[in-house]
Amino acid sequence: MADVDNPDWLDRIAWDDQGLVPAITQSAETDRVLTLAWMNRESLAATVTSGYATYWSRSRAQLWRKGETSGNLQRIVQIALDCDNDAVLLRVEQIGGAACHTGRESCFFQVLTDGHWATADPILKDPRQMYGLHE
Repeated sequence: MADVDNPDWLDRIAWDDQGLVPAITQSAETDRVLTLAWMNRESLAATVTSGYATYWSRSRAQLWRKGETSGNLQRIVQIALDCDNDAVLLRVEQIGGAACHTGRESCFFQVLTDGHWATADPILKDPRQMYGLHE
């Protein structure tokens, strides 16, 4: 992977005006798109250092290690940068099976069918159990 002590690889990224870049996460096993999240310099560097996906939570304005609460970690297999340098692709081993906070394999579980959105994937893990919530 990249040398985290040398920022040249981070400088190559075309960060947006908020210092973010979209990060598409894909299963290295199935090629299925699992999530779309955002990264800043710190979260991408943390991802490279730890070997596990770390994102920037725009709603909480803080770093967010995927799976820290739910146990559904994303171990990095490969990191790629697109041709415009403005999007990152993380190929991961999805640990725990569910990448989505709804308990599904992918966040992209709603499919447009005959003019309406249909749920295409089952819930693999109860979100209340993943996050320790009670009814």
